[in-house]
Amino acid sequence: MRNAPANSAARETVWNAPGMPALLLLTATGFAGFAVLLPTAPLWAVHGGADAAGAGSVNAVLMLCTVLAQSLVPTAIRRLGWRTTLACGMVLLGVPPLLHLLTAQLGVVLALAAVRGLGFGVLTVCGAGAVAELVEPARRGQAIGAYGLAIAGPQFILVSTAPWAAQNLGFGVVFAIGALPLIGVAPALRLARRLDARPAGSEDAPRQDAVRDKRAAYLPLLRPMLLLLGVTTAGGALITFAPQMSGDPTATLAGLLLLTGTAAFSRWRFGALADRYGTGPFRRPLVIVTTTGLILTAWAVATPGTTAPVPLLAGMALVGVSYGGLQNLTLVDAFAAVDNRSSGIASAVWNVGFDAGTGLGALLVGYLATGASFSVALMVMAALSLATLPLAFTARRSTVTRRPTDRRRAVWYTITSWLM
Repeated sequence: MRNAPANSAARETVWNAPGMPALLLLTATGFAGFAVLLPTAPLWAVHGGADAAGAGSVNAVLMLCTVLAQSLVPTAIRRLGWRTTLACGMVLLGVPPLLHLLTAQLGVVLALAAVRGLGFGVLTVCGAGAVAELVEPARRGQAIGAYGLAIAGPQFILVSTAPWAAQNLGFGVVFAIGALPLIGVAPALRLARRLDARPAGSEDAPRQDAVRDKRAAYLPLLRPMLLLLGVTTAGGALITFAPQMSGDPTATLAGLLLLTGTAAFSRWRFGALADRYGTGPFRRPLVIVTTTGLILTAWAVATPGTTAPVPLLAGMALVGVSYGGLQNLTLVDAFAAVDNRSSGIASAVWNVGFDAGTGLGALLVGYLATGASFSVALMVMAALSLATLPLAFTARRSTVTRRPTDRRRAVWYTITSWLM
């Protein structure tokens, strides 16, 4: 009887920990606004007369400004507090979609993408950093899985259906959904009250020690960031250009559903796996899965104007598995590579890898497709993904929190957990 309250609290930690419900709600609304415009803002630019290179530039600018903002968010939190930083981020992300209705000219679309990128940079760094603040390390993989589900759920629904909604219901509906981050301001303020109220501990250390700690934190974070970049280039390319590279609208919709659906499930499921077995047994297979998925997708669109549905669906599903899984595993690795004082740096660096990869994938595929074809562009993405494989073989420190890693058991557990 004495252990019952502790066991009950343990069961509720990930989803009901103080601050987590507000974090998950603001994450879901923020990423809903982001996800619905990810494939449709480039389409809106094409509607205004842009070519494939111009369309690819939309998400490239979005992610460039996201990365620039992410580098400044830890400083903004220290100087302005969580309340002001989070509220400004949600407003910057939610207002521009409504302004898209004014014009489809590429210059304006790019400018609004830049503003959205600033807001998205705030959301991503604050969200990932808040996970580290709210949940203890032993359950961090599961917490990251819950946070990832709040991210991937809206992407599953909206990334795949947004192009259809824009073409059949009108871009106005899409842009109205894009304003959902404004609803997330309320939970953002609730979360900020809790985070701002935390007692200042080691964060008040002397400035010289803080600078030295930050410099020491960056080097071990490069490996998970670059590994993440390899898979997000693939995901960013497919999400941006799936409606344009496929000649079969039904297969495109199904492929995007598979990509975002498997990513959502994979990101959530790999959280528990990381807590139980560590990240090591899964990184290498997932890099190979990314490469295989891109090759299959390139095969599916090899003939312009036609689409081979089976390899397209298989390829996008495989990329989705690795896209979600590596997001979780690399974030666990990033937090494990630094101490608690540097969790904000870990969040910022990880998000730079995520969003730089998304923008780079959109930009490279756009220009390669303009000069050659989407099939050639995807093969280049496959080669870039495979080039990150050596990064998956080493880790600075173990991320196992419950038992030693048994590779065979981990792989078998992964297979059975997906089938159940």
